Amino acid sequence: MLILKRRMMSITHTAWMAVMLVGPSFAAESPRPMNFANDIVPILTKANCNAGACHAKAGTGQRGFRLSLLGFEPQEDYEHIVKEEKGRRVFPPAPEQSLLLLKAANIVPHGGGKKLEPNSDGYRALVRWISEGMAYGTDADPKLTGIDVEPKRMSMKIKTAQQLKVTARYSDGSTRPITHLALYEPNDKSMAETTEEGVVKTLDIPGNVAVMVRYSGLVSVFSVSIPLGAPVDQLPATKNFIDQSVFANLKLIGVPPSPICDDSTFLRRVSLDIAGRLPTVDETKAFFTSKEPDKRDRAIESLLSSPDYADYFANKWTALLKNRRDAASDITANFAFHSWVRDSLLANTPYDQIVRQVLAATGTISGNPAVAWFKRVKEPYLQMEDVAQLFLGVRMQCAQCHHHPFERWSQQDYYSLTAFFSQVGRKATTTAGEDLVFHKRGIAQTENKKTKQPVKPAALGSPTLDIPADEDPRLRLVDWMADKTNPFFAKSLVNRYWKHFFKRGLIEPEDDIRDTNPPTNPELLDALEKHFIDSGFDLKAVVRVIAQSHTYQLSSTPNEFNAVDRQNFSHFYPKRMQAEVMLDSIDQLTGGKTDFADLPAGTRAIALPDNSYTRSSPFLKVFGRPESASVCECERVQSSSLAQSLHLMNAADVKAKLTAAGGRAEQITKAEMPEPKRIRELYLAAFSREPNADEVRISETHVAKPRADAQGKPLDSQRSKRLGYEDLLWALLNTKEFLYNH
Repeated sequence: MLILKRRMMSITHTAWMAVMLVGPSFAAESPRPMNFANDIVPILTKANCNAGACHAKAGTGQRGFRLSLLGFEPQEDYEHIVKEEKGRRVFPPAPEQSLLLLKAANIVPHGGGKKLEPNSDGYRALVRWISEGMAYGTDADPKLTGIDVEPKRMSMKIKTAQQLKVTARYSDGSTRPITHLALYEPNDKSMAETTEEGVVKTLDIPGNVAVMVRYSGLVSVFSVSIPLGAPVDQLPATKNFIDQSVFANLKLIGVPPSPICDDSTFLRRVSLDIAGRLPTVDETKAFFTSKEPDKRDRAIESLLSSPDYADYFANKWTALLKNRRDAASDITANFAFHSWVRDSLLANTPYDQIVRQVLAATGTISGNPAVAWFKRVKEPYLQMEDVAQLFLGVRMQCAQCHHHPFERWSQQDYYSLTAFFSQVGRKATTTAGEDLVFHKRGIAQTENKKTKQPVKPAALGSPTLDIPADEDPRLRLVDWMADKTNPFFAKSLVNRYWKHFFKRGLIEPEDDIRDTNPPTNPELLDALEKHFIDSGFDLKAVVRVIAQSHTYQLSSTPNEFNAVDRQNFSHFYPKRMQAEVMLDSIDQLTGGKTDFADLPAGTRAIALPDNSYTRSSPFLKVFGRPESASVCECERVQSSSLAQSLHLMNAADVKAKLTAAGGRAEQITKAEMPEPKRIRELYLAAFSREPNADEVRISETHVAKPRADAQGKPLDSQRSKRLGYEDLLWALLNTKEFLYNH
């Protein structure tokens, strides 16, 4: 029997196809021959055989067997399965003895474990395909055109389940149920989970969650609204369209919002978020005593008009635009580019113009600082990836090697978008560290690395362009980006700014905009996008409308119902100060100073031009200032750590600020005012609020406590009191109330 089997294995697959086509077993199966792409690849995908951690591992596959990621290249997969290794993976005379099935069912030891149960639908389909002669299919076979999910959208109560039904549509008008073959993944696993059979189960967090349904390279979405169902009897007054959308959603899902915050909380919050600093004691006192009904709006305008706004947002944008210093010769470019970005923000240059000046820049850094971006990001494919992620909110990196697993973008889309940067030339000048960036006249030569064919420039979702050789393709790209109908440009910006103020974006992550990752409040995102476009891409207008909304001004203290809410903005979500803001705030509170190389005395941390200062500052490093190596906001560390706590409590630089000559502790000790007033001044400086009676009593007691030196000798009252105020400052800056914007 073994000899017969070996002889049969030596027969070519072509011969076996002929045998099976005329044999009785084929007629007994089905009038429709199986198609590899339509019928077999989905089985392999469902079983995770072509996942990145298995046989679709980049470059090599797994243990000599390679498949394309998620089956995006079925022709290649067919070659690997049927023809590679002399066809050892399939055995038509006895399909169940095929290595493909023996491994998948773990009958023969398989490193990936059991992927298919014998006699399961997928197993039987593979047996049938092999017995039919392993046909790939013909051009006449129906092509998959789409998938439908039922229901498409619905409301589900907390901790309930819903079975989905997924149907595939084909080019001949036929349909096929594929619920058992589709893959399911919620975009927020803390709100919902799914089974392999397409059952969606909600958890205990209310809000909106989407389940991505994937099948054979196509995706669809099931959207779920999970109401808490609590009574929403009273809502704050609406200030603008933001409140209308947010409060309508809260009423729909039954999550009552917290009340509007008090004046001290608002002033501190908005100063940190717009200007990257604490309000001064004088600003706080003036705000408290003001009787103007629109004093909050006035405070917003004052902050937007200040240089602090430009410093803070320049700090944000230059980090995302990779204003790195990797060599001493970079310093000119770093300073020039940072100054240009800051000046553009201070002058409120429209966002589309800022982007145009960066992406289409030519010349030298001394003549046009915007070209510094091309000094840092040199390769066309990196330029394209950064532009897509930063300005369009689209992550294209995956599409360089294969079709995007969660989107419609292909390798052709990747290289077509890259082609816009194929004619950027660069050459050194006589000035150290300065390059000349110019448009190389000629035909774009971008090549699809897989097909080896040249590609023409094409914007995402747009036809290819025939651009004359003497025209810079980048101009066409920025024209498309700034067009009012562009589905990504304005949406990406408002979502990014929303996250700046609210800790999380309407789409999260903020730079991953796709159909399979819908916003938690689509109506609000659309309204923000329209407002930004109608304003002429006015960045200050975005900041203004967000900060003026009562949604932004809600208290951070949750009520009995909304404490679990993490995406509907029923209350303000506290966020830890950024590293630079925290360092400046500690300086402001203590009266200490931080000196930075090559910068004037008194330069604040939020005004630092590049990443080199992170390396030279232990404080900025431990609190997560980014190295400007990525366009992802995630490079900035906002989580807390033991190292951060220890630094605040024990580090020499913090201690030096507390004890600085002429600092806050010395000034408050010498001030001619009663003790309660001194303590009031400290609380106003740290928290922008008055201390309560207990805080005054505890503080007075500690400050008045007698102290001795290291030898046990009593200190004079003035020295003892100053040490008491140093202790008090130390205690205040180590509180969550100080370290967090709330």
